[in-house]
Amino acid sequence: MTTEYSGAGDPRRSIDLLWGRVPTSVSRRGPRPKFTVPGIVAVAVELADAEGLAAVSMRRVAERLGVTAMSLYTYVPSKAELLDVMVDAVCGEAVLDEHSGATLRERLQEVAECNWRLYRAHPWLLQVATSRPVLGPNAIAKYDFELRAFEGAGVPDVATDQLLGLLLDYVTGAVRAAVLAGQAEQRTGRSDAQWWADWAPLLGEVLDPARFPTAARIGAAAGEEYGAGDPQRAFAFGLQRVLDGIELFVGRPRDRR
Repeated sequence: MTTEYSGAGDPRRSIDLLWGRVPTSVSRRGPRPKFTVPGIVAVAVELADAEGLAAVSMRRVAERLGVTAMSLYTYVPSKAELLDVMVDAVCGEAVLDEHSGATLRERLQEVAECNWRLYRAHPWLLQVATSRPVLGPNAIAKYDFELRAFEGAGVPDVATDQLLGLLLDYVTGAVRAAVLAGQAEQRTGRSDAQWWADWAPLLGEVLDPARFPTAARIGAAAGEEYGAGDPQRAFAFGLQRVLDGIELFVGRPRDRR
């Protein structure tokens, strides 16, 4: 899985595109533009959703629009800037007007579930490293919405940012596991249940419970409990444990550093 990096484009052009500003170097005279940046980005997102981020190039986007790649450079200078605007565009899907939960735990669960849905809808986001964040209006609105979940909890600003990062890191890890499981089924043509049905009897022929007692006991119990595996259920279980930890931290003022 190839990794792309946000924030790799020209800073000025990226900010202009993200915030809908017309660069001073672009004349407002002449014929009306045939396309808009949001329209181009929508096509790029659709392509990434359908075929993955590797399929997105200026040439492929141009083909879908029925023009040459050179025609797009009038609107977007390169794929680097296009990627930033793509990320910002979909970030808006994880922003709500207000938090519905009354407690910190309920609000953070809502944040996590919004991100789960965002990544499941656009799994190509897992391929974008955002240590240099996208500084667009939707990405910042998402960050602001998520931070507001901590309002009234009495957590210092830096710790708030770190706790949010902890929560979001858990979500992306859980989504990655779910996406990879789905890809395995698509590429092999066999579900997890079918795979286990083939392999479990063979493992039983060679596995000595006396040699691996803990793995044999817990593996058997987990298999009976979860069957072929349920990414949504695993996500929900892990999320509650993360929220347990955050609540414990918030309730211990001496640890808020």
